[in-house]
Formats: sequence, C-alpha cells, structure tokens
Amino acid sequence: MPTDSETHAYSLFDTAVGQCALVWNPHGIAAVRLPEGTASRMLSRLQREFAQAINAAPPHDIQQAVDAMTALLAGEACDLRFCALDLRRTPPFHQRVYAITQEILPGKTSTYGDIAAALGEPGSARAVGQALGHNPFPIIVPCHRVLAAGAQSGGFSAPGGVSTKLRMLLIEGAEIGGAPGLFDRETPPSTT
Repeated sequence: MPTDSETHAYSLFDTAVGQCALVWNPHGIAAVRLPEGTASRMLSRLQREFAQAINAAPPHDIQQAVDAMTALLAGEACDLRFCALDLRRTPPFHQRVYAITQEILPGKTSTYGDIAAALGEPGSARAVGQALGHNPFPIIVPCHRVLAAGAQSGGFSAPGGVSTKLRMLLIEGAEIGGAPGLFDRETPPSTT
C-alpha cells in the first residue's frame, strides 16, 4: 500500500475544457484532475491530496498520456488504454468497473446498468455509479461516457458537474445507443 510520503510529481496542461493536471509516481499515473476554474484552485487541491508532490516535467510515457488526453479533448479519437495506472489504492470492485469503462471508446457511451451486467452483477448499477464517482483517472477511465438508463446524463462528480460531462461528450461526438451523435440534429427535408 502506498504511503502519504511516497514521491509523486504533477504537471498541469491546457486542454479544450481548461487546465487539467496529471499526477504520477514510479508505479504509474496516480490521478488526473479536470479543470478547477483557476490554477491556484488546482494547485490547492493537488497540495491537499498529494502534499509532497512536486511540479516536474513529465517523463516520456507520462507526456504521451498528456498528449493523448489533450488530443482527445480537442476532438481526436484517441485510445488511452495504453496509460499505466497506479491502482494500489483502488478497491478491487472499482478496478473491475474501471477496466470495463476503459473499453468504451471515444464517441461511444454505455450505461451504469450495462457495466453492472458486464461485471456479472446486474443489480449493482448504483455501486457502479459510486465507483465511477470516485474515479481518480477521469479522461483515461472515461466515466463521462457512462450514462444513466434511458440515455439520461446521470451524475458527474468532476468540477463543472454534468455540464463538463456533456461538453466532453459533445467534443467526442458521442453516440447514444448507436444513434447519431449526442448533439447532432437531423437536417429537415428540402422543400424545393
């Protein structure tokens, strides 16, 4: 189990949704943080969560993750499953939820119930939602792609809440249950 004194480093990076942060240690990515509104709020949050973390230039593998997240949030269909995550503090059930969630590719969505069924625990949709609400790796573990039943947005615990979730889905041109993109509009038939 990691200790609070374990060496962590972080880097802030700009994206289409605002300034994000990535925290890593020798075991992999420890956390991703979505925009907090200001850099000072982001730094305060990082200091609370990772008191000994230092601001550092990302090593090659971490920079690849930053570049892929930045590209994804700019509308490119980037697959982030290559990112090495430090899951040592993550409960086993959450690890299973995150592994299934990582299989949802850009532009696609799933539901809490679908993930519960994929776990072999069809009655655990609420527990799936709770696990995703504690997701320390948003974007890499794309919890924004998980919706409530009936294509309802469900919750989103990151700063900005559901509006951030919908903005990320909009950038990805998300499909809902195989239908056109979330915000696509049908073109009315021509009258000429």
